[in-house]
Amino acid sequence: MLQCFRTAALTSAILAAMVGCSSDDSSPLDNQLYLYHATGEGWRAETQMNEEDGAYVAKIQLSKGEYQFRVSDSSFSCGSDFGSSDGGTVSLNVPVSAANCNARHNFRFKVTAPADYVIRLEKNVNDIFDLTISRADQPQSNGSATAGPCTSYSGGPVTVSVAPTFRDGEVVTDYYSGQTATVQGGKVTLTPAAESGGILLLESAVHKPTAFSWDNATVYFVMTDRFFNGNPANDNSYGRSKDGQEEIATFHGGDIKGLTQKLDYLETLGVNAIWITAPYEQIHGWTGGGVRGDFKHYGYHGYYVLDFTKIDQNMGTEAEFKAFVDGAHKRGIRVVMDVVMNHAGYATLGDMQEFNFGATQDFGKPLSEVMGVDKWTDWKPGAGENWHSFNSFIDYGDAVWAESWWGRQWIRTDIAGHQAPGRNDQTMVLAYLPDFITESTAYVDLPPFLKNKADTNARFIPNATVRDYLVTWLTDWVRTYGIDGFRLDTAKHIEMESITALKAAGEKALAEWKAKNPQLKIDDAPFWMTAEVWGHDVTKTPYFTKGNLDSIINFTYQVKDGPKALQCITNAEETFSSYAAKVNSDPEFNVLSYISSHDTSLFMERSAKNDLTKQKQIAAPFLMLPGGVQIFYGDESGRKMGPFGSDKMMGTRSDMNWADLNKPEYAALLAHWQKLGQFRNRHVAVGAGEHRQLSDAPYAFSRTKGDDRVVVVMAGNGGN
Repeated sequence: MLQCFRTAALTSAILAAMVGCSSDDSSPLDNQLYLYHATGEGWRAETQMNEEDGAYVAKIQLSKGEYQFRVSDSSFSCGSDFGSSDGGTVSLNVPVSAANCNARHNFRFKVTAPADYVIRLEKNVNDIFDLTISRADQPQSNGSATAGPCTSYSGGPVTVSVAPTFRDGEVVTDYYSGQTATVQGGKVTLTPAAESGGILLLESAVHKPTAFSWDNATVYFVMTDRFFNGNPANDNSYGRSKDGQEEIATFHGGDIKGLTQKLDYLETLGVNAIWITAPYEQIHGWTGGGVRGDFKHYGYHGYYVLDFTKIDQNMGTEAEFKAFVDGAHKRGIRVVMDVVMNHAGYATLGDMQEFNFGATQDFGKPLSEVMGVDKWTDWKPGAGENWHSFNSFIDYGDAVWAESWWGRQWIRTDIAGHQAPGRNDQTMVLAYLPDFITESTAYVDLPPFLKNKADTNARFIPNATVRDYLVTWLTDWVRTYGIDGFRLDTAKHIEMESITALKAAGEKALAEWKAKNPQLKIDDAPFWMTAEVWGHDVTKTPYFTKGNLDSIINFTYQVKDGPKALQCITNAEETFSSYAAKVNSDPEFNVLSYISSHDTSLFMERSAKNDLTKQKQIAAPFLMLPGGVQIFYGDESGRKMGPFGSDKMMGTRSDMNWADLNKPEYAALLAHWQKLGQFRNRHVAVGAGEHRQLSDAPYAFSRTKGDDRVVVVMAGNGGN
């Protein structure tokens, strides 16, 4: 999770280079761009990139061979110089992220057929640059040809082969409609429910419950503050307040008590794990939001930690948190907690005043007089100012910061007195957030400001490093409440040893909790951990072999495989067979696929274009995926983007659209997702089983794992 942040020392050029940020809403770049080709003598400008509708486009004839190139202006200027974010090969018709400003990697492209190719550089819906290569003589197809005939289902009976999954004489049930049929000649004929859009979910009429497996997990990711307000009395804890405008990044009131009240809703959706944003205490004050400072930004999302050892009062109480976890477990729902090990939250005016750290500018009189408010957190921008302007009151060049805040042994930052940020993934700072020095072997004391925090549960740990403290604080939540797993934020920027240590400590902590609370546990499944490694796909990497992760978030499905299936349902076969071959043949490898995310975009906006029919159509290819799946709150209810100002990611965190569910069209969408989710939860074979295509007209496949057997039919792109 990244958020743009401006200090007084930052220039607009630096801001433009930050991941996910842009300095304005005008044309992507001011300079003329060219396509450069790597030769033995250096870079050669091949052709000019022409501006078309806000994108930069070039057409070039390429012969067979391998190419390296980049897009830049004539001076390779920061802000106008693009290379691949990860150095990987560009696939035809598949957008890849383009790194700006002194990019370390070139775009690599292998040409197997001589032709004219189109190179296109443009911003995606998240204001991040993508580069796409396509054939000039062929329509874009998201990198794949259609797997079978692309037809629409318009009603009527469907005959489908179900052998060898089901035997002749066996009675099968369509879970969606409740109809039954007897297998004859290896086939059954059934009429899909009118509201299914041509889907049959076939199972044995004699259903046997299957054991839970993380390989078949349906994880519901909920941003707690934006979900449901169970206790309005805690909405403005620590003096937090609304902005009286669009409330883009203020606390909205959702809390742990609200989650507890909606557990039955999640159970009905077929969810068997809930991923919640970090509930521990966030910075009390606000920072400037967006590249223009056009809104004030609190830590409502859980990524601006202040104290790992306390629950944030906006989220609720310890008793309410325990009731939530216990309530989830009673329903067979695991609890996964979002955790941050890479960075601390920003310094804010309010926290500086409350905990007496940092330094302010010397104006010759009390700062309260200069700012016009006694409580610094109450300051608002005046004429000619924005929410970033609070930085003008702070002296970032005073070395007292290192002695009064987290301390120079705890964090690296560009503030005076601290270790300077590095240049690699592990030692850099993300969006100027203070970076924990987790690789250090030095023993440390408690951070100075925590010694001034009367209500902290943090205590000195003898012979402990920064890593030791963080691992202890985070796994205490497991040890105390029985948290079943972690989603590790920004794992790409944490050294592997810290990831391994956190996982091992989590396993030990959950085993201890289950031993002490046998009446509260669901089962003896071990602690589970997934992680965010930006841009990761369905590939087994050292995060599994060295980091000991159980899963990793799959960025590919939202941008490539999901839209491909939405275009034509039979395109899902390539994805199904590929994912199953990779994750279900290896017990130590799995992914968590999603269609919407708080850090990218909503499928409802990006691909469905706010069309409820399309949001319904994606449900089956998504929920029938091999491996784990992550529903982002509101995927099932057609939740739309909220206000976002100069940071479009904020719009993905809109309030859950509960009121819409009173409307027939939204209720029908939810009912469809519920049927599919319940079927997935009933059958471990859906996510963890062997995949086999049975026919392409109608498109049908089987999944089997042990005695668990299902056949799924998707007769066409129905959406009624």
